[in-house]
Amino acid sequence: MQHQENIIVGLDIGTTKICCVVGEVSGREINIIGIGTHPSVGLRKGVVVNIESTVDSIKKAVEEAELMAGCEISSVYAGIAGGHITGFNSRGIVAVKGAEIMPADVDRVIDAARAVAIPMDREVIHVLSQEYIVDDQAGILNPVGMAGVRLEAKIHIVTGAVTSAHNIVKCANKAGLDVCDIVLESLASGEAVLSEEEKQLGTALIDLGGGTSDLAMFSGQNIKHTFVLALGGDNLTNDIAVGLRAPLAEAEKIKKKYGSCVAANIGSDESLEVPGMGGRKPRKLSRQILGEILEPRMEEIFTLIKREIYRAEMENYISSGVVVTGGTSLLDGVTDIAESVLGAPTRMGKPQGIVGLTDMVNNPMYATGVGLVVYGANKTPMKKFRIRDRNIFNSIIHRMKKWFQEVV
Repeated sequence: MQHQENIIVGLDIGTTKICCVVGEVSGREINIIGIGTHPSVGLRKGVVVNIESTVDSIKKAVEEAELMAGCEISSVYAGIAGGHITGFNSRGIVAVKGAEIMPADVDRVIDAARAVAIPMDREVIHVLSQEYIVDDQAGILNPVGMAGVRLEAKIHIVTGAVTSAHNIVKCANKAGLDVCDIVLESLASGEAVLSEEEKQLGTALIDLGGGTSDLAMFSGQNIKHTFVLALGGDNLTNDIAVGLRAPLAEAEKIKKKYGSCVAANIGSDESLEVPGMGGRKPRKLSRQILGEILEPRMEEIFTLIKREIYRAEMENYISSGVVVTGGTSLLDGVTDIAESVLGAPTRMGKPQGIVGLTDMVNNPMYATGVGLVVYGANKTPMKKFRIRDRNIFNSIIHRMKKWFQEVV
């Protein structure tokens, strides 16, 4: 049994799977000690549509992670996505009261920057500082201690629907978990798969999930733009089901086994078997048909993302290229299509900078789960978790004694 340590848990509540990643933090090192996954039932396009089914899936994923890590999980960092997420930039200016800038001045300028009208049905999920400007000196990351008379802050505000955020917290609470923080999934994925150089020079991170495709633009170590597109791997599966007249469950299996997004790379002699619906006989089809179904849909997803990059005037922020991650990025040919549509070098993003169960989590589908752990490790103060040992037994005895005292 391991010792009491700082343990951080990331809970990726996705459209196709619930993923729970347990990380042990010692110093600057993050050791992945447990992982649990379970098919997600109860979400559509990243939004909870059935509370009970989602709670059941969360419980099963958490139990699996607890068994592997040998610890009891009580609080998590939960990921949030969905078409309701919007991000925008804002700026604020304040006069510096003293001779030098104090932490209180930084708090005031952030408050001034976030003083924007937000509808009642939306709530702020993140306030991310981009840079500070002291008098006319731009590009400052931490202005505390500097001399100046005017302090300006540029920030990025991420908002989401109040109901969607509350439903995620409600599902976690019903599964017996406290939520330390709700984190935008593309922001978490960036923590896991991007290098410091990529964040500094400028990168577009595209997290291709089951229900959504999330875009996060990084530059100068900061996040510049966020966007969530309500298209993902489920749309590809649906296209296969319609195009090949196959059940959805079988279409998902065909996508994973035979799927390729570049029809030109598929040999004309390659074939696949499609199970019949309603008791009909299975059929044999050319695998090229599958490529012709998947290629236009992937091109559409990347074209819509490219349109958003140009709409936000962020096309000059992808100097170091594009990184694609998430479960759908495992499809053959995804990076090729991203390169041709976006016109920038593209690589697949896998979790990096961690130790422990690296062979298990070295997969784009775990990028968000691992990223939530990294995000939690960088937050202060860090929460402690209960390890399954005598401490739990002692706490139960103490609680029972307290009950008896109250009864008497």
